[in-house]
Amino acid sequence: MWALAERGCFAAIVPGAAPELGAISARTGVRALGQGSFGLAVPAIGLNATLSHLPPLPGKLALVTQSSALARAVLDWAAAEGLGFSHVIGIGGNATLGFAAALDWLARDPGTGAVLLDLRRIRNRRAFISAARATARTRPVVAIRAGGRALDREGVGDQVMAAALRRAGVLRVEGLEDLLAAAETLARLRPRPGAARGDRIAIVSNGRGIAQLAEDAVIAGGGGVAVLSPAAEAALAALLPGGARPGNPLVLGPEAGPRLAEASAMLATLPEVDAVVALHAPGPANSGEVAAAALTAAAGAGGRGRVAPVLVGWLGQATAGPQRQALTAAGLAVFATPEAAVRGALHLAEDRRNRAAAAELPPRAVLDIAPDQAAVRRIFAAARAGGRLALTEEEALGVLAAYGLPTMPGRRAAGPEEAADAAALLGFPAVVKLLSADLPHKSEVGGVRLGLTSPEAVRQAAAAMLQRVAERRPEARIAGLLVQRQAGRALELRLRLGEDPMFGPWIGFGQGGTTADLLGDEAFDLPPLNLALARQLIARSRAAQLLAGFRDWPPANPEAVAEALVRLSQLAVDFPEIATLSVNPLFADAEGVLAADAYLTLRPAGARGELAIAPYPAELAGWFRGKGGAELLVRPIRPEDAAAHAEAFRRLSAEDVRWRFFSPLKEMSPALVARLTQIDYDREMAFVAIRKRDGAPEEILGVARLIREPNSPAAEFAVVVAPEMKHQGLGRHLMQRIIAWGRAEGVERVLGHVLADNAPMLGFVRSLGFTLKRSPEEEEVYEAVLELAPP
Repeated sequence: MWALAERGCFAAIVPGAAPELGAISARTGVRALGQGSFGLAVPAIGLNATLSHLPPLPGKLALVTQSSALARAVLDWAAAEGLGFSHVIGIGGNATLGFAAALDWLARDPGTGAVLLDLRRIRNRRAFISAARATARTRPVVAIRAGGRALDREGVGDQVMAAALRRAGVLRVEGLEDLLAAAETLARLRPRPGAARGDRIAIVSNGRGIAQLAEDAVIAGGGGVAVLSPAAEAALAALLPGGARPGNPLVLGPEAGPRLAEASAMLATLPEVDAVVALHAPGPANSGEVAAAALTAAAGAGGRGRVAPVLVGWLGQATAGPQRQALTAAGLAVFATPEAAVRGALHLAEDRRNRAAAAELPPRAVLDIAPDQAAVRRIFAAARAGGRLALTEEEALGVLAAYGLPTMPGRRAAGPEEAADAAALLGFPAVVKLLSADLPHKSEVGGVRLGLTSPEAVRQAAAAMLQRVAERRPEARIAGLLVQRQAGRALELRLRLGEDPMFGPWIGFGQGGTTADLLGDEAFDLPPLNLALARQLIARSRAAQLLAGFRDWPPANPEAVAEALVRLSQLAVDFPEIATLSVNPLFADAEGVLAADAYLTLRPAGARGELAIAPYPAELAGWFRGKGGAELLVRPIRPEDAAAHAEAFRRLSAEDVRWRFFSPLKEMSPALVARLTQIDYDREMAFVAIRKRDGAPEEILGVARLIREPNSPAAEFAVVVAPEMKHQGLGRHLMQRIIAWGRAEGVERVLGHVLADNAPMLGFVRSLGFTLKRSPEEEEVYEAVLELAPP
């Protein structure tokens, strides 16, 4: 590496062992793919510096892998399928040039249509999520993780990874077969624009048995069998053999021939169909060749983008194999089994949903949390002063209460007599629990008694449990007893905070109670959460059905549960020293939620959890007073500003719009609004000036934005101010705030482009110290550059 650096080479591929590659790279300045890199291929320019047994074909797929064996398997399969690659990147041990750098490059590559990821070890979780999200905004990204279950038999790590990828808009698949099916689908097909769900599948086949297999696969995969309208069934009836009734699946009979292509094309035009699965099993002589030729001709006729995608399941091998190859060569997405074809359709739908969810515009509502952080710090300090990393139940409930999460009232008691007195004050029925930081599961040693209806019953229960724990766990430190009034009948839920080695802190939600670990009902996400994300987390659990009411269980208040999750998320953001937290049970009913028990552990002194997703930087908010006296809140933009941002755009003049966007934009699309409001605070910043009025939604009167280029010292700015706030000093204030942020983040150069006829902006940036020069590419554009001194 030293020799490479001396010769002016600052990038390398390391296919062999290099255990200290990261340190060597840091010392020499040579960034490397490796150790154990499969290599690098860019087929469009003839570059193939890989360990592949055959040269990759040029195409639109990109493969980023840590496994050489998997890379060779994918390349071999792709060659047989006629699929090519824009890039093959073997990052190996991910020591210096890893996933984030590869994804940042692919996100800007117009020749890449879809990305396949083989994930084993992520070195920088935040950089990875950031780069994956940027890439998934413009193209499908599919990920696989080998060995995840072997490392974590309970499967929590896999579920956390799926949650992390979902937040980034990435499609997670389970195995190599699914990865290849997703590659086949996403490389050749795109969902119909505007499809409401994406998973309403129509099945057409030349045999009933294979159609039924496909129908079972749709249902098992969570998709929907499309319901055809009477008009559609009437139109399809002409294609059926005598006496057959149309429906879905549509079975044409063994001699379907060209009718298979005709029926597929008709189904693809129906508004109630999101995808068509066309199935063919070997039939009478030459019928397969006729059907394949008809499908090939139909595919060549075009129609992509205006109709539902068609996925072909071509069964068999002796005669079907060559036919399948011909269909693949014609550009169709072809599979060897009905189940594989259905999986491809469901992957297409899931990818659409994931990417849409990652760009979903949340409502304006923001949960305002005003926690008592000082109280939490006092509780944590007292535990550490006592030599403990585990909090007692009383302390853990105190932490939750400080964040506004309702908790069950209780009184501490030193012994049985005090417990009886406390119960008399609180009321019956009563609950008595042991207070011990050493017993996270008190029920395992009889440390919880419910349904106590008198002082004497409380006294006896308390004495018995103290004796029992002394016999079974004599080493446990007992801090006393906690007495609570027993809650009425309510749904028991569990909220958890934990730590994943790859993606860091996570939040779990599901059914609670003493059997929570056996129920297997837990959905996962990553902090930070807002209300919209909390609702989505709840919806992914089976507990969501219970919240809506089930048989003799009345409905509970789902908004209160969502608020509890947001409060828990904010606690994780504010106190990264928390290692684990379990709230179980969290009682939920129509009135709201109530935390009855909690267990919290801290990390060792100085240790902190690192979030995979940058939290909202609330500390950067401040106030601005204009020359006319208007007082505005200036804060970082957040996703809930989507509606206000779109409204602010509509108030701009046509000239301001052209000067800001370099085109006469009539309306901002939802995708553009999402891009401008759902920002990655590690990579960019946007300060908005907010006008607050009683009883009215917040209004945005100005925005300044700074976007950093990955691995670059430069950042690009943009600023716009509402017509009513011009000449009030707001634009200057916003630019000063955004420049100060850039300087603090290590930005060395701020640059932007200004239209030559935008005289006010040219004068404005000059007054801020920018230098101006004509763009060498566009005569009507000036380049504005400001060199920043280090902070």
